[in-house]
Amino acid sequence: MALKLLPDIPEIVEDLGIPGIAAFVLLPVLFPVIGKPLAKAIIKGGILLYEKSKGAIAPVRETWEDIIAQAKTELAAGEEKPLKSAAIRTETASKRT
Repeated sequence: MALKLLPDIPEIVEDLGIPGIAAFVLLPVLFPVIGKPLAKAIIKGGILLYEKSKGAIAPVRETWEDIIAQAKTELAAGEEKPLKSAAIRTETASKRT
């Protein structure tokens, strides 16, 4: 059994049939007429989706930035008690098992 490196052209033509061959021949003619407006519409939709998602994500971003600022403030003040107590609980629980 030999390895096929190139496709069998007659087999491809048989599989495509007349509509497939016609589409292949007309593709360079129809693409500028249909493809360009379609591509522009898809890009416009993507831009609109991006703009809408920026507005929806803004409150989440603000909340996240607030949490980070609070954590940095606590670290600067030396308030690490919640972390130490959580670590102690974890060590105690692991010793029990």
